[in-house]
Amino acid sequence: MNLIRERGVAMKKKQTVTIYDVAREASVSMATVSRVVNHNHNVKPETEQKVLNVVKKLNYRPNDVARGLASKKTTTVGVIIPNVTNSYFAALARGIDDIAEMYQYNIILTNSDGDEKKEIKALNTLYSKQVDGIIFMGNDISDEVREELRNVRTPVVLAGSVDPKNEFPSVNIDYRKAIYAQFNKLFENGNDRIAFIADNLSRSINKDYRIRGYQDALKDAGVPFRKSLLIEATDVSYESGYKLQERLIKSGATAAIVSNDDVAAGIMNAMGDNRINVPEQFEVATSDNTQLTEMTRPTMSTITQPLYDIGAVSMRLLTKVMDNEEIENNNILLSFGLKKRESTKD
Repeated sequence: MNLIRERGVAMKKKQTVTIYDVAREASVSMATVSRVVNHNHNVKPETEQKVLNVVKKLNYRPNDVARGLASKKTTTVGVIIPNVTNSYFAALARGIDDIAEMYQYNIILTNSDGDEKKEIKALNTLYSKQVDGIIFMGNDISDEVREELRNVRTPVVLAGSVDPKNEFPSVNIDYRKAIYAQFNKLFENGNDRIAFIADNLSRSINKDYRIRGYQDALKDAGVPFRKSLLIEATDVSYESGYKLQERLIKSGATAAIVSNDDVAAGIMNAMGDNRINVPEQFEVATSDNTQLTEMTRPTMSTITQPLYDIGAVSMRLLTKVMDNEEIENNNILLSFGLKKRESTKD
């Protein structure tokens, strides 16, 4: 018997239970044990139950590292998320996780704070763990991050993130058409000075998609473009939105389309605190349809995005890429809508 001594007390050395131990105890082959623990149902029910009983009795835990070396797969997917506390990205992550579980993948979630250096560090960490694929969430892909993604053959799918160069598969809504539709709704309510607000106007998702939708709508409505109504928030926080209230009133705007729900909530509450009634005197429409839109008073009208579905479809797309399946469409656009609540008139 192998013994170790700690502080003068004799202790049994912990023995690792192997697949061989389970097979011997259950009187089956190691291949049968492997099929059972990998949820391959090509095993007789009574044999499967016998193996599961032994697995439980011996407290057997499959060795994922060894299994990965044998199959050249780790059954692990890395997910890079800008902010784990943000309701938008959290909803996407839930969809990713559910589909990952369905396809028997584990998730390694890393928070990047939307910072390029942290994104690169996260990528390198995930590569070192030999993940089978990566889902990248972020508002933009810098040249450095793009280069990092190119240099490694690990499959990548973008979720709720645009790629104007179309190098990587992605799942989104049509942000350009969504902003166009929301502008027209506010315009029909009698507003011709409608502000567009986002945290970084130079990011591709804003510059190449949302702002273009905003400009398309202005042109078709015969309303002149006013640079003063294109407003950049300092970040995607409630506080940054609250601070924009005075600037919005000075700009002459009577309505605003906001790219982030937290920012929109800040604007709306600041209006109320300054005795400006929403929506009678100022209309607010937001873009993400997170739970926050129903928690505020008044509740917020919004572009509706199928957030869970964006995450779920992204993970399913990644499984296809990882398995070298044929993919009909690399850039999937899911349906969006407009949800009327109390922060707009009609």
